Amino acid sequence: MTRLVITGGTVVDQQGERRADVAVQGGQIVEVGPDLAGDDVLDATGCIVSPGFVDLHTHLREPGKEEAETIETGSRAAALGGFTAVVAMPNTDPAQDSVAVVEFVREQGRRAGLCEVLPSGCITVGRNGEQLAPYGELAAAGVHLFTDDGNGVQDPQLMRRALEYAKPLGIVLAQHCEVTSLTKGAVMHEGSCCSRLGLPGWPALAEELMLFRDIELVRLTGVPMHFLHLSTARSVELVRQAKAEGLPVTAEATPHHFTLTDELLESYDAVYKVNPPLRTADDIAALKIGLADGTIDAIATDHAPHAPHTKEAPLDQAPPGMLGLETALALAVGELGLPIQRVLALLSWNPAAIAGVADRHGRPVQAGEPANLAVFDPAAEWTVVPANLASKSRNTPYAGRTVTGRVRHTVFGGTAVVRDGVATR
Repeated sequence: MTRLVITGGTVVDQQGERRADVAVQGGQIVEVGPDLAGDDVLDATGCIVSPGFVDLHTHLREPGKEEAETIETGSRAAALGGFTAVVAMPNTDPAQDSVAVVEFVREQGRRAGLCEVLPSGCITVGRNGEQLAPYGELAAAGVHLFTDDGNGVQDPQLMRRALEYAKPLGIVLAQHCEVTSLTKGAVMHEGSCCSRLGLPGWPALAEELMLFRDIELVRLTGVPMHFLHLSTARSVELVRQAKAEGLPVTAEATPHHFTLTDELLESYDAVYKVNPPLRTADDIAALKIGLADGTIDAIATDHAPHAPHTKEAPLDQAPPGMLGLETALALAVGELGLPIQRVLALLSWNPAAIAGVADRHGRPVQAGEPANLAVFDPAAEWTVVPANLASKSRNTPYAGRTVTGRVRHTVFGGTAVVRDGVATR
């Protein structure tokens, strides 16, 4: 059995930082220490060796929208970004509201073999907000996180019932916070920029109102809840207050929401159109504080590929969404100014716990643990070139931008699926 050794790196995990080589065999870490030898060697000189990353929010588009992405191409992008597991969002066609669709997504992930694909389930049938999905059947099939992402559940009574049904199953409901009656026709953040441009505005209140409602439903039911891609300063404060009161809530923020402002829409370029929309510099500052102080638990990419012709449509007709898997690490390392261990908590072990996979992802780098690892150079500079990304789509808002921090190797299930920045499958 081949013994793979990662040499010359610095291990950083929940237990701290230390200089060590890492030996992998049979899908497990078998030894961590100095000057290890093996049959297959990955050079990690100048690099951090960490638990693999976990993305709570990935749109893989398959089934139904394979012109934008497939599970194979999305998984390849994930592996190149250091992710060893991704939660596949359910807004596919058909939606992931049945065991048959969930099993299809999981099996396509297994065939790709580049990372673990974790299908999410829908909160409501067809994500239509009218009837609860069959939670029991989906939970029995291994689904842990349920969301109607792209749609917020508008009916508060239905959302209360959803939480009550979730409680005995031990599953997690994840809300896309948007009161749609406040966002009809909107294309960007409601503020001074949209006023100058004469474009319909998307108020921060649309997010904050549903977030407030669901925090109160958590208080009422005692059931944990996760909040997707928060984008406003007030949202951060609402979650901070809820946590201070001991409520079982978690939250995520995306790299684009802590790096890009609404003023980019002055170009009328739909590559900057996203849901929720890009906000202001003050919102970015609040998100960064939330990521630093533990209010926000995870960085999630909301990787949302779209076929090129759709993003070339007029701003009011183009779909929202951006690529994110291959740039998330660099933006977190280069833009947040946080200690590397905190960045890794946000990318790895915190989201692993929320996704229900902390038994195999985000684990400490020590003997006896599963070998799901990311090896990255935190000082490597590179320029984002859309054509060089693994996704079938090209809608990255960072085209031409020089960023710092890049994955060199990714080990999934004991196999090097990325070597020297190149996917092996």
